[in-house]
Amino acid sequence: MTARDIPNLITAARMLLVVPVAWAIAGAHYGAALLLFAGAGFSDALDGYLAKRFSWESHLGALLDPIADKLMLVTAYAMLGWKGLVPYWLVAAVILRDLVIVGGACAYQLLIAPVEGEPNLLSKVNTLAQIVLVLAVVADRAIPSAPGWVLRPLVWVVAVTTIASGATYVWVWGRRALAVRRRGPGVSDPRK
Repeated sequence: MTARDIPNLITAARMLLVVPVAWAIAGAHYGAALLLFAGAGFSDALDGYLAKRFSWESHLGALLDPIADKLMLVTAYAMLGWKGLVPYWLVAAVILRDLVIVGGACAYQLLIAPVEGEPNLLSKVNTLAQIVLVLAVVADRAIPSAPGWVLRPLVWVVAVTTIASGATYVWVWGRRALAVRRRGPGVSDPRK
């Protein structure tokens, strides 16, 4: 183990936080859920910062980081939906988007060419909006004076960015798949 492994260890620790976050939300321990989820968000920023700042990026980290994010967010949304704190249709949209992205990436990897993770700006905005909504909903339950009026607009921001970013991934990667198929096997990718 070397210093280069620190970002991956932080990501692995974030993955381990998924179960305590789910337990805290299920048990209506919203203060604990807020701290755990905020800690997971901080760890996401920290591992990314360390990887970029010290050139500790790795192929494993590029795979684990989005998986950790998706696990945490899907679990949080599923639990908040189960508790009736976010609309079921929003939970379905968040989960469906991630299933489409992961399924599409797997299909592309198996049928077309290796996938290189390339989150676009809209996807980053969507992830941020999803995180902010979870924090706002949990804070609304944990802190009696939290501004609950922000929840409805945040729900719509998450809905719009979720649908738009999912559609963008389908469009971009669908076009790439068609382009690779038209070029035929063995022809180099023009993006490189």
